[in-house]
Amino acid sequence: MSGPSDARAQPLDDAGPVSAAGRRGHRAVPAGEARVISLHPPTEPEPGMPLLRKRRDELAAHVTDGRMEAVRRQHSLGKYTARERLALLLDEDSFTELEPYRRHRARGLGLDENRPYTDGVVAGSGTIDGRRVFVYAQDFTVFGGSLGEAHAAKIQKVLDLAVATGSPVIALNDSGGARIQEGVMALNGYGEIFRRQVDASGVIPQISVILGPCAGGAAYSPALADFTFMVRDTGWMFLTGPDVVEAVTGRRVTHDELGGADTHGRHSGVATVVHDDEESCLADVRYLVSLLPRNYLEPAPASRETGATADWRPRLAELVPAEPNRPYDMREVFAEIADDGEFFGVHEGWAPNVLCALARIDGRVVGLVGNQPCVLAGVLDGPASQKAARFVRFCDAFGIPLVTLVDVPGFLPGVDEERTGIIRQGAQLLHAYCEATVPRIQVIIRKAFGGAYIVMDSRSIGCDLSLAWPTNQIAVMGAEGAVNVLFRRELGSAADPGWLRGRLVGEYEDEYLDAHYAAERGLVDDVIDPAATRAAIARGLAMLQDKRKPGPQRKHGNPPV
Repeated sequence: MSGPSDARAQPLDDAGPVSAAGRRGHRAVPAGEARVISLHPPTEPEPGMPLLRKRRDELAAHVTDGRMEAVRRQHSLGKYTARERLALLLDEDSFTELEPYRRHRARGLGLDENRPYTDGVVAGSGTIDGRRVFVYAQDFTVFGGSLGEAHAAKIQKVLDLAVATGSPVIALNDSGGARIQEGVMALNGYGEIFRRQVDASGVIPQISVILGPCAGGAAYSPALADFTFMVRDTGWMFLTGPDVVEAVTGRRVTHDELGGADTHGRHSGVATVVHDDEESCLADVRYLVSLLPRNYLEPAPASRETGATADWRPRLAELVPAEPNRPYDMREVFAEIADDGEFFGVHEGWAPNVLCALARIDGRVVGLVGNQPCVLAGVLDGPASQKAARFVRFCDAFGIPLVTLVDVPGFLPGVDEERTGIIRQGAQLLHAYCEATVPRIQVIIRKAFGGAYIVMDSRSIGCDLSLAWPTNQIAVMGAEGAVNVLFRRELGSAADPGWLRGRLVGEYEDEYLDAHYAAERGLVDDVIDPAATRAAIARGLAMLQDKRKPGPQRKHGNPPV
């Protein structure tokens, strides 16, 4: 009688018996060994690789496609989805997603049965013009983009990897705020994000884009970023919403009035750039990235040299009137100095009496700072000082040379200005320039009066190269003001005070406001032809490109913020 023990094991290869040596990675069953046969085979076969791959593909499609009704609702609001935004921002097929299957683990309040994949944020890395960036896009179609523990952990991972690889990080914000059901874990998640942002400050560029609501504690994240973009009509930022404001103050306000793009672009200064639509906004983000270094250890990307060192721009002499009180648009001067007339202005709607912009001169990225004579005569006030100070500190942190174009009559006088802290705010700009170690070039175009001359990167606070036009006037104050102070008694007792004032003003201008007065004393390196300004700056940048100046030994300074 035969049984299982008598069965001879046969090779499983269809081609016939083979030796163990002939089957790499497999062991042939030697003759004489019993072949084990299961008496209880499984009722269903184990899933093979084709089935597993099919299941994986179906789940991946479910995750990336999202819920159609939620997507349609997002589109009805005039907004793109998170993945559509990433497609607009990044190079084609460059996005690598991280943790798409992440789900929350919270309990109660209906969360047990509602555990969507991604947890409301799409995170990962891609490229912009071939340069690596890390990104996360909050997904309003999932939990309204609200932040919980898992959501926050994905953002934290993106920030950690961005710092570890020395790459810029871009946040696309569209969120209802903290996920109330997760309580303190949501708040803890925000705190962990903020800490990482502060640690990354000055290490990698941080860009925040407001494409939907950004309320409560979430608003601090874009405030910590280096650049914040906003889209009108769909993007809002506020710590407390309209309902809370009405309940506490009795005043009814709209979302736009309280925290819309124009509110933050013109009044608060939180928004760096404002756009009318998402397409132009994300295109502008791409352009900004093309001007920024990947991190503080790498130079900003240079383009081809443009022959700027020999460039003659006669239009500069035509743009700026010789008369010190006649206005002109400093943006036109920026355009004449920059390669191809292109520059990226920041905070154009906030504190417009000072201009700040990134541009290229002879292929090198530079930071341009200039007074704007057609707004408040280019005077410095508190917001203008803060705006310029933050820009100077950014450029210094990332090794971007600074070019400062000066035409400033002084600081704005007045009771309100003193009460709102113009001294402290002006000191912020002074502190920023004094601690900057990048190459610094100053060009005095016309007026440079009083303390405003000092804080606009004068030789006394450390600029490397000071140039001046023949129209420059550097003094404690203008001739009219100086004469009124110095000769008050004489003017009061004069038979013809108008004639005397005119004579004294002329004498003061000849003696103290001569174009070569400061140059003779070593406070200006050269008095240049206005048409040679672009060439002189380009030569100066070439001369200073290897500048190295270590900062003082200390933990950190204490700017008057």
